[in-house]
Amino acid sequence: LRWVHFAAGITWIGLLYFFNLVNVPLMKVLDAPTKGKVVPQLMLRALWWFRWGAVVTVLAGLIYWYLILRTEPPGNEGAYHGKVIGLWLLLVVVVWAVWYGLLRVPAVAKSGYVVGVITLLAAAAIAYVVLYYISYENISNRALAIGIGGGYGMFMLLNVWGVIWPLQKRIIAWTAENAAKGTPIPPESATLARRAFLVSRANFWLSFPMLFFMAAASHFPMFGG
Repeated sequence: LRWVHFAAGITWIGLLYFFNLVNVPLMKVLDAPTKGKVVPQLMLRALWWFRWGAVVTVLAGLIYWYLILRTEPPGNEGAYHGKVIGLWLLLVVVVWAVWYGLLRVPAVAKSGYVVGVITLLAAAAIAYVVLYYISYENISNRALAIGIGGGYGMFMLLNVWGVIWPLQKRIIAWTAENAAKGTPIPPESATLARRAFLVSRANFWLSFPMLFFMAAASHFPMFGG
């Protein structure tokens, strides 16, 4: 189970780094005809592995976390730990919904620094949720660290399926139609591309604390029993 989690995570995060460090700068220097050929072929394939790698990573991680919680106090009580994960999921979704609601405000989306600040606040909120709402007596460092790192992972998964893929799917379709038929690309594409970029960049930065807390579960005790 850990191997599946690692392999899928490498696929997901590797493509995230490719998009942010390689693809974004590349697209800035390509002309429209070249983009019309490259974007539909490259992005559809890359985004398929990207979004399904995210799903497998998170699902394997959730199962693994649940099995760990089953070994924790108050004993092997699956229903109790199922409720812990359910509350965790609900609170992470709430944090994500507030964050994305702010991101859709035009004044916020104009500044990458503002987006960075609200992303930092969202990350702090997720850590707070785990440490003060999900925690219980004698919970281990491993369970708490995975809870925080997994919270970031779930936040990122919501970004992938709730924002990046729907927006990119429309942009790719417009680009393909423009190349094949000369259909003008709608003016709103610039706004959608900007939003997709900001969300992807937020995921890029969140990946670092996510990986830190995942490793801290076994290698860097910080809190818990």
